[in-house]
Amino acid sequence: MQFPEFISSFPKLDVPFPEDVVQTAVIRSDAGLVAFFTFLKDMELPLHSHGAQWGTVVEGEIELTIGGQTRIYRPGDSYSIPSGVAHGGTIKAGSRVIDVFEEPDRYPIKE
Repeated sequence: MQFPEFISSFPKLDVPFPEDVVQTAVIRSDAGLVAFFTFLKDMELPLHSHGAQWGTVVEGEIELTIGGQTRIYRPGDSYSIPSGVAHGGTIKAGSRVIDVFEEPDRYPIKE
């Protein structure tokens, strides 16, 4: 299931991954950032940390390691990553994820 056209037309994020690997759409407010990710190819997400993040898998499958614990997330599964906790993983091609970041400036918006 693709995200609806009105979501796909939201501004794009300037993420450190090529557009042929991941597509983005974003809503930003002073309170946080809501990002819609579509992964076109398998992707390795290096271990990193930042402010709090909550996400849910809409389609596909991701394997996340959060604070040293690894779990596979499938459609309907959600995850919560506390601020400063290291996390990374593998995201399968075809996955769609909605992530909410407490940091409104987690990623810059493409101009």
